[in-house]
Formats: sequence, C-alpha cells, structure tokens
Amino acid sequence: METMSWGAELWDQFDSLEKHTQWGIEFLDRYTKFIKERCEIEVNYAKQIRNLSKKYQPKKSLREEEESKYTSCRAFLATLNELTDYAGQHEVIAENLTAKIVSELGRYIQDLKAERKSHFHDGRKAQQHMENAWKQLESSKRRFERDCREADRARQHFEKMDADINVTKADVEKARLQAQMRAQIAEDSKSEYSSCLENFNQEQNQHYHTLLPLIFQRIQEMEERRVEQVGVCMKTFAEVERQVLPIVGTCLDEMSRAAESIQPKADSQQVVECYKSGFEPPGDVEFEDYGLKRTASDSNLSHTRSRSKSKLWPFIKRNRLSLKLGSGSEDLSHLPPEQRRKRLQAKIQDIGRHLQKELDEKEALTKMKDVYQKSPQMGDPSSVEPRLAEICENIDRLRLEAQKFEGWLAEEEGRLPVKSDPPRKQSGPYGTKNSSSCGQDRESPDGSYTEDQNLEMQQRSQSNEMADKFEDEEPLPAISTCKVLYPFEGQTEGTMSVSEGELLHMIEEDKGDGWTRVRRNDEEEGYVPTSYIQVFLDNSGQDS
Repeated sequence: METMSWGAELWDQFDSLEKHTQWGIEFLDRYTKFIKERCEIEVNYAKQIRNLSKKYQPKKSLREEEESKYTSCRAFLATLNELTDYAGQHEVIAENLTAKIVSELGRYIQDLKAERKSHFHDGRKAQQHMENAWKQLESSKRRFERDCREADRARQHFEKMDADINVTKADVEKARLQAQMRAQIAEDSKSEYSSCLENFNQEQNQHYHTLLPLIFQRIQEMEERRVEQVGVCMKTFAEVERQVLPIVGTCLDEMSRAAESIQPKADSQQVVECYKSGFEPPGDVEFEDYGLKRTASDSNLSHTRSRSKSKLWPFIKRNRLSLKLGSGSEDLSHLPPEQRRKRLQAKIQDIGRHLQKELDEKEALTKMKDVYQKSPQMGDPSSVEPRLAEICENIDRLRLEAQKFEGWLAEEEGRLPVKSDPPRKQSGPYGTKNSSSCGQDRESPDGSYTEDQNLEMQQRSQSNEMADKFEDEEPLPAISTCKVLYPFEGQTEGTMSVSEGELLHMIEEDKGDGWTRVRRNDEEEGYVPTSYIQVFLDNSGQDS
C-alpha cells in the first residue's frame, strides 16, 4: 500500500498531529502497564502453584513412607514435582516479558518523547518565523498605503493652491515641493512593500513546500516506528509464551506418564505385604453337647454363646488389656508376626545405615589422627580423640542394639504357625478339653493371637504392668459364680491357672475379648478363657 505524505495531506493540521503523537505515547504507556500486570499475574500464579505443590508434598513421617510404596502415591508425588517445574515456566514468562518488553519499551518511550519534542519544536519555530514574516509584510503594506494617501493629499493641496489666484507664488512653490516629497516617499514605500512581499512569498513557498514537509515527514517516520514497535512487542508477547510451551508440554507428558505408571494390581499386592499378619485363620467350631450336665437356663447359655462369638475374629478388636498395655513396646511384640518381622527388618537396616556412617567417620578420624601423629605441624592428635571416643561409644551402642533386634528377628523368623491337633471336644473357637495347651498357645490375656510358647514369653513382659495394676486396685465385688469346665494353665502374667470342676467368683464379665476375670477364695484373681467356664444365674453355684 502506497504511503501518503503527511506534509502534502496534513500541512494545515500541525496541532492535530501534535495531539495524535501525544496519544501514541500514552498508548505505549498503557501497553507497558498491561505487560506489567500480566507479569504480576504470572508471578502470583507461579507462587500459588508452588505453594499448592508444597502443601501436598508428603511429610517425613512413617505414614508417608508407607504411602510411598503405592504406585498411585508415587504418581501423585511425580505430578506434584512436575507441577513445580510447570510453575517455574510461568516465572520464566514473567522474567522474559519484563526484560524483552517492559524494559525495552521504557527506554523506547523516553527516546520517543525526546524525538517528538525536537520535531515539534522545529515545527513551531518555522511557524513563528512565518508569522513574523507576515507581520513584517503587513507593516510594510500599511506604511505604503499611508504614504500613498499622504502623497495624494499633498498633490491635491498643490493643485488647489496653484489654481487660486489669491495665493502667492511662494506658497504655490512650497505646496509643489511638498507634493513632490510625499510622492517620493510613497514611491519608496512601494519599493519596500514590493520587496517584503517578494521575500514573504519565497519564505512561504519554502515553508509549505520544503521545511514543513520535511518536519512532517520526520514526525510521520517517528509515528510509524512507534506503531512498528507496538507490533514487535505484541509478537514478542506471544513468542515469550510460545518458547515455554515445549517445556510445559514435557511437564504435562510426564504427568500423563506418571498417571500411566499406576498399577492397581501392584498396589493391591502392596496392601497384602503391608497388612499381612502371618496368622492362620481359626479352624472349624465343633458341636458342644452339654447334655444333662448343664443346668443353666437357656438364656444363660445363649448369653455365653453370644460372648464366644465375639472371639471369632481376634484381630479386628483390641481388648481392654491390650489397650492398657499399649502398642509401643520396643520389641514390637504388639504387632502381628508378619508385620513384626518387616518392622524388625526395617529397624535393623536403619541401624545398619547409622552404624556404617559411624564406621566411615571413625575411619576418617583415625587416618587424620595418624597424619597428625606423623606430621605434628598439621594438627594436634589429641584434638580428635574426644570425637573418636564418642563415635566408638555410638558404634558399641548401635552394635548392641542391632544384636538385640537381630535376636528378636531370628526368634520371629524361627517361629512357625501352630496348628492344633484334631480335638476330641471343642470348648470354644480355638480350644478343646484335651488340647487346652493349644488354647494357651493360640490366645493370650491381651487378646493377641499367639503361635507358640516363645511369643507368650515376650508378652509376659508386657503383662507385668497389668499385674502390678491388679495389686494396686481395690478388690472388686463378685457379680456371679462360675464353674470351670476344662483345666487351664495360666502361664502368662494376668492369667490364673484353674482345675476342672473348680468353683470361682466372677468379678468382671467378658468385654468381648474372650476373657473373664475371676477370683479364688478372695485372694487370688486373674483372667481365664470365657469358653472354659460356665456362669450361673445365681451366686451360689449349687445348681451344678
């Protein structure tokens, strides 16, 4: 498209062009403000994205370490990390917009203002010169007009004096000389006016056809450069964001790959590995033929059976004793076998890492001490002895601790699930009359599901605290009488050995854990399996 010249088309719109170019500068200022606000949005958005990613990052705790075993949790963590990189790209956008547009436009606007000021200063100077030339021409013209009128009046006065016969010759001559002088003055004014007019026309022609078009051309070029600069900035605005699109796309691709890495089957298997107890499920419950020997009412019998049913799943509910004993014992005996084995292995590995670290530091300090001994100028050998002694103590402590946990682990790994022999008569979910020892192997007074005598020995230490509490408590009143159906050897603290047919006082009912608290002769008391006793409705026990 052919560009039209401002000098030819807008020669009389100097003031309008001045307003237009001022508007152009204000437009650049407004566009710069727009870019700055866009940068603030990008920075704030990146900050919010980073804070969001940081908020949902897993904390350094056991629970989060366990969650990291699952593919879905690892995929979510990878997504959070990619989101942090994604936020970084928006910070890059803000930095590039600031450097390539805001800073550049700031410098360009300052130069543009100076250039515009120079061009319009030249234009106003040229206009002022033309106004002065026009004033000079008007002054010359008015002077010529005045002199012509004076000359015409002097001529008319001379003609009047010359025609009057009463006027002396001297007066006529005087009037003639005055008329000649005025005519000469008028002629000189005419010449001056003619010269001023010619000069003005030349300057005006140069002003409107040479000088003013040149100034307008420079202003036009300045304005076109401004418009071009706007286009360059807008293109840069798009390119800055386009440059980060590959990295943003990579972040999104990594998020997609993280989502595709989720393996439901593997997570399902991990649940098994995390929560597998290693216990064997309970066997079949045999029919209990009470016959005529049981004199308790049907309601009492159903009450006893209802309490026995709560023991079918011993791992779902923790009984009252286990709650009192707590679940934070050092040997982790409160955990199921499989979980205990894994936790012990993890503990041994952790101790091994700390031990290796201490050994490496001991080796380094030993070498340093040898160097100091061979070259005293390099340092005092005694300066490392305190730290070396501390490390040796730490190593001994860690080794003892490792041996302790390895012993517990060997004990746990050497234990096999115990399966009871086929009983002649089942008295409860896990015990029979002839295999009461199996019932002892399978259950403990804290409600955990034991497998052999060794595990009961571990739990015995946990039961000491409960036994001490029995001694401190005030004697509880008897609420009923019960009869022992099968012999039971209480080998753990908190339990009591009983013989078949023995009458006892029940001082605390079964809380749903399969154990009942009883007393013998107001002296000895403890827990016995609920399925081993028969509770009477009255407090006499004579209906047996």
